[in-house]
Amino acid sequence: MLSNPFDFRSSFSGIERLRREMNRISDQMDRDPLFGNVAGYPAMNAWTNDDGAIITAELPGINLDTLEISVHSDTMTLSGERNPEELGEGEAYHRRERSYGQFRRAFQLPFQIAADRVEATYDKGVLQITLPRAEADKPRKIQVRAS
Repeated sequence: MLSNPFDFRSSFSGIERLRREMNRISDQMDRDPLFGNVAGYPAMNAWTNDDGAIITAELPGINLDTLEISVHSDTMTLSGERNPEELGEGEAYHRRERSYGQFRRAFQLPFQIAADRVEATYDKGVLQITLPRAEADKPRKIQVRAS
């Protein structure tokens, strides 16, 4: 409570305390395994056409050995782990916003995937997964014959 409604310094110090507390809570969530797998990580885009789908995922700094891509029927699942940066002796985070830990994302597509033809490439922190549509699931043009 402000002792003097015109004492702006007191107002700003309260706001500063609130900001510090919010940062502390945010940092705690980053370290807590319960919050380690934040919904929507990694950020992904997906688009489809008659031949299949392409999915891209933002994974800067990821060790490719930790990535696993699996395909079953019409669903592609991406899982892996990103480790936190190791700090040197006497170092402490000033601010930490990048999440770390295990993640798992699954995408269900509107068609069956040809699992034996799936390809994945990684360039500049972006993973691109090409998911060809199963031949049996591709649209077919039906020719109409005159009787």
